[in-house]
Amino acid sequence: MKTKGLILAFLISSGLYMKAQQVDINGFVRNYTSVLYNNGDFNMLQNTLNLNFETIGDKVALKANPMIYLYGIDSVDFQLREIYLDLYFNSIDLRIGKQQVVWGKADGVFITDIVSPLNLTEFLLPDFDEIRVGVYAAKFDYYFGSSTVEAIWKPVYAGNELPPSGSIWFKPPEMPAPATFDYSKEKINASFENSEIYLKYSLSSSAIDFDVMGAYVWDQNASMHIQKEFGLDPNGNPTLTGLLITPEHHRLYVTGGSFTSTIKSFVLRGEAAYYDGKYFQTADPVAKDALTQKNYLHYVLGLDYGTGSLKLSTQFIQKYIMDYEDMMDEDEVQNTMTFLARYDAMRETLHLELFSYVGLNYGDALIRPKVTYDFSDSFSILLGSNIFVGDARGRFGRYNDNSMLYTKIKYNF
Repeated sequence: MKTKGLILAFLISSGLYMKAQQVDINGFVRNYTSVLYNNGDFNMLQNTLNLNFETIGDKVALKANPMIYLYGIDSVDFQLREIYLDLYFNSIDLRIGKQQVVWGKADGVFITDIVSPLNLTEFLLPDFDEIRVGVYAAKFDYYFGSSTVEAIWKPVYAGNELPPSGSIWFKPPEMPAPATFDYSKEKINASFENSEIYLKYSLSSSAIDFDVMGAYVWDQNASMHIQKEFGLDPNGNPTLTGLLITPEHHRLYVTGGSFTSTIKSFVLRGEAAYYDGKYFQTADPVAKDALTQKNYLHYVLGLDYGTGSLKLSTQFIQKYIMDYEDMMDEDEVQNTMTFLARYDAMRETLHLELFSYVGLNYGDALIRPKVTYDFSDSFSILLGSNIFVGDARGRFGRYNDNSMLYTKIKYNF
C-alpha cells in the first residue's frame, strides 16, 4: 500500500540518520500455556519474543517494537506493533508512523478509546497493551498551561481483528438459510477522503482531570448487509432458500469525554461517548438489508479505593440504543459491571488479583483470578484462570465452554 510504504520509508531514513545515537534495547520473552477445563485440551501453547528499540536525541526520537509469536512448534506470527518517529518542538510534539494510542479512563472497556482497534481473536483475554492494534497515523500534541490539544490523522484504515473460523472464540449467529458472502465492499482503500480524524482537549488540575473528544471514523466492525433469496416449495409457496451477506464498513461521528477526580481516599472516574450513525442488525422483514441505523450512548462510572497494599475498584457500564425497535438483535439497554481486588504481599513480590466482568442483563460473567510471584525484577511466574459462567445469550456466558487454567512465565531484559 502506497501510504504505508511512504511512512515506512520515512521512518527507516530517519533511523539511518540517527544511527550514531545510542540505541536502547529491552523487552521480554514469555511462555503462555493454557488448558481448557471441560476437556483438558491445550488451548494455547505460545512463546513470545517482544523487542523494543528506542533511540532518543534532543529533538528527535525513534521507536520500533517487533513481536514474534511462536504457536506450538511450527506456526510463527511476526508483528511490527509499533514503528514511529517523534519530533519535539517548544510546545508541540509530533509522532509519525505505526503507533498505539490510548484514550479514556475506563478499565477493561473501550468507550472513547477508539483510535487503536482491537485484536479480539482471543476475546478480551490478552494483556491490554497487546490487545490494541497499532495504526499508521500522524499525532499532533500542543501544550499550553495545564491543557493539551491532541489531533490525530489516520490515513490507513484498521479495523478490529475477529476470531477466524475454527477458533473456540468464533461464535457466528445462527442463519435461517445457507449463506454466501460477498467481500467486495469490505475493503477501505487508503485515500485522503477515506482517512479518519480525531481531536481531543485535555485539562489536568489539582481538583480534576478531564478531556473532551470528537472523531469522524469508520465503524471498526463491518455491518452485515443481508439480502434474502427465495424459491418455491413443493406446494408452490415462497420459501427462503439462501442469504447473500455483504460486509461493509460505515462512517460514524463520535463525541465524548472522560474525567478523574480524587475525593479523600477514593478516585471517581467517568467516561462517555455518543455514537451517531451506527448500523444494527434487525429481524424486521421490511428493514433494508436487515439493518437499521441508530444512535447510541455508551458510558462508564468507576470508583477506586486503595489502602496500603490493597486496591479495590468497581465500574458500572451501560450502552443505550436510542429510538429502539423491538426486532433489533441487540438489547435496548445493556448493563455490565466490573470488579477488581488486588493485594500485594511479601514486600510486593506476591500479587493476588481478582478481576471480573458481570453482565447484568443475563447474569453471565467472566471471572479472572490470578497469582503472580516475582522471583526478581526480571523473572516472574503467573498462575491464573478465566472462568465463563451464565446464560449463553450473554456476552460472556456464550463462552461457558472456554473456561481455562493458564500459566505465564516471563523474563524481562
